Amino acid sequence: MGASAAESAFGTPVPASQLADARGGSFHTENQMTLTGTTSGNSAQNVITGNNAIEAGSFDQMTGLPVVIQNSGANVLIQNAVIVNLQMQ
Repeated sequence: MGASAAESAFGTPVPASQLADARGGSFHTENQMTLTGTTSGNSAQNVITGNNAIEAGSFDQMTGLPVVIQNSGANVLIQNAVIVNLQMQ
């Protein structure tokens, strides 16, 4: 027997009038990240570079926050940053 329109697999929904008391607020989050890497005076001789490839299935069963950085050159500065802001109330 299926759940009625008023119920789901999560139970009975909270009435909108009750949710109205929980709305609003003034919580503010600001995230800032500054990356300032430099390269200078580099040289590369007899460098062989190639192609980057991500094969089918490379991300199968992946969990978390995947980050993929690919570089096919020489004397390259790679900077990466992630800010995760998770709020649960």
